[in-house]
Amino acid sequence: MIILGIETSCDETAVALVDDKKNILSHQLFSQMEEHAVYGGVVPEVAARSHLKILAPLVEKTLKDADLSFNGLDGIAVTCGPGLIGGVMVGVMMAKSIAITHNKPFLAVNHLAGHALMPRMTENLAFPYLLLLVSGGHCQTVVVKSPVDYDVLGSTQDDAVGECFDKCAKMMGLPYPGGPHVEKQAQFGNPRAYDFPRPLWRRTDGGLGCQFSFSGLKSAVRRAIEKEMEKTKKEALSPEVISNMCASLQAAIADTLKDRLKNAFDVCQEKKYEISALVVSGGVAANVFLRQILEVLAAYKNVPFYAPPLDLCTDNGVMIAWAGLEKYRLGLMDSYDFKPRPRWPLDTL
Repeated sequence: MIILGIETSCDETAVALVDDKKNILSHQLFSQMEEHAVYGGVVPEVAARSHLKILAPLVEKTLKDADLSFNGLDGIAVTCGPGLIGGVMVGVMMAKSIAITHNKPFLAVNHLAGHALMPRMTENLAFPYLLLLVSGGHCQTVVVKSPVDYDVLGSTQDDAVGECFDKCAKMMGLPYPGGPHVEKQAQFGNPRAYDFPRPLWRRTDGGLGCQFSFSGLKSAVRRAIEKEMEKTKKEALSPEVISNMCASLQAAIADTLKDRLKNAFDVCQEKKYEISALVVSGGVAANVFLRQILEVLAAYKNVPFYAPPLDLCTDNGVMIAWAGLEKYRLGLMDSYDFKPRPRWPLDTL
């Protein structure tokens, strides 16, 4: 069984071919990073136009590299949401056109489910497992019970962790995307240099045990930057200050994620889930420091820890193809009139 996967939900155009033996037959990815860097963030209209320009040649190249034609495919999977709706629509219309023209099953994939299921392609991972989904736009703790059944234990009340990384990096004068640059600078800094808050630290009242909030942390970083600027009377932070801020920010985020996950394990026990593993996925899962912290937590809870390979943490076509394959193996497919959507909660699948 071979599935073509298309991903266009944000600023990466990606196409991949995956088979049911967990082989990546071809994977093509076009990053729009340079196009958006000048704006310091993703511009939806620019992203959609770029997808429209590059997607068709990318599909053609993916098939050519695998020495396959559309006739050799068993299904067409595509991100149908959540995401920037202009880009999502480009991918969906391309996938529908291919599916209708070549009479192939159409598989509408939830972008978050793609991240959630990606570790099952690279590891021998059984349901149910506890997932920390961390990216630029999402931060959730989820029990993954099947390819289409998710129990969302908690999500962010404001900013996602990836957004916090990126916006704090921008305030410090670091390039876009900020997350990787924060991680790099943090290696040379003191994580105790700044006493940044740990949002919702040890809060369980009012159902806050598995919830996240990063807007207050972002504000604390802004105030620390303003204080440093006022003290030095300079327009830019020194390299030492940037490194210390990045290390302190990363430590605060790591402590917060660990605290929230401890509560999530407790909730799983209350709900009598027999959790097979702790999994972290999404773009922020590429942060090696955070991986190490969560791996220690998993060992403490006596469960395995899994994360996708670093190059498959950020948005990619492989995860969409694999999620479509998992769905198709259950005998599920979608009609050609399935509507793309900017919001699509996992617990509504």
